[in-house]
Amino acid sequence: MRVDGISYRTIRPLADGGVEIIDQTQLPHVFAPLVLRELAEAANAIAQMQVRGAPLIGVTAAYGLALGLRRDASSAALARDIELLAATRPTAINLRWALERMREALMPVAQAERAEAAFALAGEMAEEDVAVCAAIGDHGLALIADISARKGGAPVNILTHCNAGWLATVDWGTATAPIYKAHEAGIALHVLVDETRPRNQGAALTAFELGHHGVPHAVIVDNAGGHLMQKGEVDLVIVGTDRTTARGDVCNKIGTYLKALAAHDNGVPFYVAAPSSSIDFSLHDGMADIPIEARSPREVTHMSGVTEHGEIVSIRVTPPQSPALNPAFDVTPARLVTGLITERGIIGATEVALAQAFPERVIQGILSGV
Repeated sequence: MRVDGISYRTIRPLADGGVEIIDQTQLPHVFAPLVLRELAEAANAIAQMQVRGAPLIGVTAAYGLALGLRRDASSAALARDIELLAATRPTAINLRWALERMREALMPVAQAERAEAAFALAGEMAEEDVAVCAAIGDHGLALIADISARKGGAPVNILTHCNAGWLATVDWGTATAPIYKAHEAGIALHVLVDETRPRNQGAALTAFELGHHGVPHAVIVDNAGGHLMQKGEVDLVIVGTDRTTARGDVCNKIGTYLKALAAHDNGVPFYVAAPSSSIDFSLHDGMADIPIEARSPREVTHMSGVTEHGEIVSIRVTPPQSPALNPAFDVTPARLVTGLITERGIIGATEVALAQAFPERVIQGILSGV
C-alpha cells in the first residue's frame, strides 16, 4: 500500500542480510523503518508491538528464526529459538503456525543450508500472505459492491475495529482489503474507524493507512459504534481475527464482542476477515480454550500523543493510585458472526462450513490437538 505516494510492504529482507520493518509504535506521528539483524531484535519487535497483527507477527517470526539460524543453525538452537519466539505473543495462532511450518521444513535440511532455506521460506510465507489478503479483498469487494448497488451508488458506510489493515499483514490487510479493493474499483464508501483503546490502533494505524491511501474515513470513539448503528449510519462491519476456532468463535482485539452485539441487535451484517492461517482447528470453544493475553496496565493508564510543538509525549490519564486491568482480546461467539471472509470465499461461521472450506487443515488440527 502507499505512504506519501510510495508503495511499501510492512516487512522485507534487505540485500545486506537485515530485515526491514516499520516501527508501528511511532505511528502515526513518525514513519520510521527499523532494521532487524538478530533473533532477539525480532522477538522484541513482536513483544513490544513494533510489529503487530496476527499475519505480520507470523511472517516476522519466520524471518526472526532465519536471523537466529545465521548465528547458530544447530537443531538445538532451532528448537530453542522457536520456543523463544512462540512466547512473545500467546493469543495469535499465526505465530505458532508459522513457527511450526518453519520447524517441519527446516529440520530435514543440512545444518549448513538451514539459514538460507529459512530466509527463502520466510519470503514464500510473505508472498503467500499478500496473495491471501488480496483474495480476501476480492471476496469482500462483492459484499460492498452489492450494498452500493442497493443504495444506488451512495457511499457504503463501513465500521472497523482495531487495525486489521496492511500494517497488520505484509500488504493489503485482512479487514481493510475489501475496502481498498472497493476504493480502487471506484465504489463510494466511508469508513468509521474505532479509536480502539487501549493503544489506539484504529486512530493511530487504520486512520494513518486510509488517509495516506485516500480512502474517506472518520475516527470515532469506541463507544459511538452502537449509537451509529441505531441511527442507521452503518451498513457493514468488517473486523479481523487473531484466532478463530473450528466452530467459528472469533478472538480479536478487546471490544470486538461489543461491536458484534450492537450489530446483531440492529441487523447490521458483521463479517470477520479470516485468513486460513488464523483458524485454529485444534480448538472449538473460544471462551474456554483460547488464552487471552493480559498486557501491561500502563497501556490503560497512559496514552501517547504529539504536542503542538511536535514532541511525542506519554501522559497518565488515570489517578496514580488506581490499578488497571488490560485483557488484550475478547471472544465473539460464532452465532453473532454473519460470515467469515476467507481466501477461499465467504463462508458461514460454523464447524461444517469451515471443515468443508479447509479440509486439509482439519486433519492438522486434530493431530495438533492430540
